[in-house]
Amino acid sequence: MSQRGRERNGPGDKSRLRLDAAAGLRHKSGMDSSILKTVGFIHTHVHSAYSLREGAISVETLVKRAKADDAPAVAITDTNNLFAALEFSEKAAKAGVQPLIGAQLTVDFGDAPAGGFSRLTERNLARGSIVLLAQDERGYINLMRLVSQVWLLPGDGDEAHMRYDALNDSGGLIALSGGPSGAIDRLLSAGAADLARARLERMQATFGDRLYVELQRHDESPANEAALLALAYERGLPLVATNEPYFAAASDYEAQDALLCIAEGALITTAQRRRLTPE
Repeated sequence: MSQRGRERNGPGDKSRLRLDAAAGLRHKSGMDSSILKTVGFIHTHVHSAYSLREGAISVETLVKRAKADDAPAVAITDTNNLFAALEFSEKAAKAGVQPLIGAQLTVDFGDAPAGGFSRLTERNLARGSIVLLAQDERGYINLMRLVSQVWLLPGDGDEAHMRYDALNDSGGLIALSGGPSGAIDRLLSAGAADLARARLERMQATFGDRLYVELQRHDESPANEAALLALAYERGLPLVATNEPYFAAASDYEAQDALLCIAEGALITTAQRRRLTPE
């Protein structure tokens, strides 16, 4: 399955750190390595076509690809919605693949650094995405509540988001730090390492041992990986590697790129716009 950038953890790259959803659990609980070899890589951060104007993987295709890869489970974590939840659950269960229900939610942490930034920049720094996965019925109920708040809170002209205090009741939810556009990476990229550390501490206080620091390798030298690893080890937090796929095959890249242009009102030839990679 294709993704935003290439996750370099294959047989030809054994010298580099190999992590996956199960590896995060091993970091915390001493899971036997034989279990990791049996389970393999499980996608825990995936955008389906229900990630409107950005995702291009149909639920049917996602389930078929997971089944073909002998994946015991796969997640859907669409942006700020649960539109795919019912269809995904039914089709995955029918195919013998465990459906992991989640969402990538935009959170306003209300902690933007004061001074030196425009109002828009301060707002953007205060907000970031996190991934929430339901681990039980309570978690799914909380996830539905939070997704509703994402759309009920914002005023006219504002983007979908929720306030951080809505996460105070987060029982039954597993949290990932969100990847390159996430709540922690965004601050590291802006040079706000101290604020990133404080935000991660805040998330750990909320989620406890259900919080994972998310790593993605879309480049030869991921810009924030060293800082993320340092923060995770400093706080005793487990790691999880994700690919965050938006489309299923390299042949879908051009259509996906056009979709992003439509979403932003941009041209394919526009230099400064959001782009994924063909891989």
